[in-house]
Amino acid sequence: MFIGHIPSGYILSTTLQKRFFTQSYLFWGLLGSVFPDIDILYFYLIDDQQHLHHSYWIHVPFYWMIITAVTLSIFFLRRRFDYIIAAVFFFSTVFLHLILDTLVGKIAWFFPFTDRAVSLFEVPAVYSFWIYNFIFHWTFLFEIAAIVWALILFMKHKKTSHHG
Repeated sequence: MFIGHIPSGYILSTTLQKRFFTQSYLFWGLLGSVFPDIDILYFYLIDDQQHLHHSYWIHVPFYWMIITAVTLSIFFLRRRFDYIIAAVFFFSTVFLHLILDTLVGKIAWFFPFTDRAVSLFEVPAVYSFWIYNFIFHWTFLFEIAAIVWALILFMKHKKTSHHG
């Protein structure tokens, strides 16, 4: 997924805001929605594009499960319920990111039991400019749908915040 992570994170975060009866924590949801892709820096600057960036630990759900459990446990033991809510926003959108990447990118959902990464659909290499292969693939419609949905939610929120 290229451009759909932030809109998808916005959709999930605004849903969580309603569930938690808050207008806060959107920042944490948006940050989590793109956070796994910070490995792109390593991919280009250090690894010299030797490995698919989805193979780095930051795109492996197993590690996120551990980080989530430890983080939530620490916040719970310290009775930092505001931090727990922020963490729920952050980690929910991290996992959403991984789910969305599974559409056409390989994610190791069954690690540590197997290194085999899975994707729901394959994107054939048709164009020499690799990004076109994804943009012109039918699954890109999911990204467009996420953008439209997020824009509708944003406009509704903007409209109600001016009248309420």
